[in-house]
Amino acid sequence: MNLRAIFQDFNPSKFVLYFCLLLFSVLLALRLDSTIQWSYWAVFLPLWIWKVVVITGAARGIYVWWKHPEYRTEGDSYVEFKAMLICLGLNLLLLMFELLACDNLEFKHHLWLLVFMPLFFISPVSIAACIWGFRHDRSLEFETICSVNILQFIFIALRLDHVILWKWVIVFVPMWILMCLVCLIVLYYIIWSILFMRSTDVMAEQRRAHLILAITALALVLPFLTFEVLLANRLDGDNQYQFVAIMAPLYISLLTLMGMSFGQKGGNHWWFGIRKDFCQFLLEVCPCLREYGNISYKIHHDDDNEESEEETTADPTCRAPRAQPIITSSPTKCVVPVISIEMPD
Repeated sequence: MNLRAIFQDFNPSKFVLYFCLLLFSVLLALRLDSTIQWSYWAVFLPLWIWKVVVITGAARGIYVWWKHPEYRTEGDSYVEFKAMLICLGLNLLLLMFELLACDNLEFKHHLWLLVFMPLFFISPVSIAACIWGFRHDRSLEFETICSVNILQFIFIALRLDHVILWKWVIVFVPMWILMCLVCLIVLYYIIWSILFMRSTDVMAEQRRAHLILAITALALVLPFLTFEVLLANRLDGDNQYQFVAIMAPLYISLLTLMGMSFGQKGGNHWWFGIRKDFCQFLLEVCPCLREYGNISYKIHHDDDNEESEEETTADPTCRAPRAQPIITSSPTKCVVPVISIEMPD
């Protein structure tokens, strides 16, 4: 296990996002089961924390951008700054939807079509953001999810307002179509990993990487699909499971996403104006962490004794001195020069 390799590709923004969603899903399930009688404003507290972090980070980044013009020429600063502004705009629209939804769940003042109106605006903006990200080689996962689910947002809003009286299984048809495509991708990963495992021309690291990718995709998609099926049946009255049990597969998917955030490169360097990787920034702020972040553990296997030995390597100066070779005297040998026939006398 190498701590440096684990945290070197850590994406803090995704970790915060998935952690807040996990807390929100737990609180919402407890509230729907009447286990807790909190106000929905308190139940939505993890989402408020998420939005506060986004707005604070973007405000700090904008301040650093305006205060230090010399930083604008560093690498892809302009592209990353624009990506941060796009993400900020989408999160503000999502915050407006969350405020309206929370107010409607608490007091039922508005139609759900009005509540979902910010999501209707998010979808076309997300499509434009995806086109921009494709042109600038940017990974925009949140924008992609919002852009492909506009029809699902419309169906849910119409069903909640009783404009359509379809069963929830039919209302979730756009989601089923999307999940079928995702399942095909997961099946492709599984087949590809099996082929790599049976191939002898592939390095062991590549086999391990494809196997981990297939297992992660399966642990992400299968529980989420199970959650959607249980939720649709619960809303249609086909089962009477508690919402905590229904959302249990969703917790597995979110925990998988949290684990994946430690191996996903990326993250905008302009959040909070740090202009560097999060781990590098953290090590500069807390120098005492360098001693622990620079430690790697390696396990060596000895084929002769069949024993495993664990070695800790930190600083090269801290290594134990090697044993000096023992020089034994041996009789001198006579060295005869090489004589070539073609060499002149």
